[in-house]
Amino acid sequence: MANSKNDDEKLPYLYDIDIRLKILQTFVRIINDARAVEAKDYLIMSSALEELGRMLGGWIKSLKPKNENPAV
Repeated sequence: MANSKNDDEKLPYLYDIDIRLKILQTFVRIINDARAVEAKDYLIMSSALEELGRMLGGWIKSLKPKNENPAV
């Protein structure tokens, strides 16, 4: 959805995706703690989610106005 919007309309969608990604990362940690998945499967999921987070963070950073607070 964010990709189909103009640059100035993308940030709200990307922030929403970022929140959902953090929730998903938490669920993956919980299922690992509960030993519901094999360690190797957890590592695969965890590293994929980390990479998605880096890519999403770069996309958000590229769209932020220069004078916006970087702590957000």
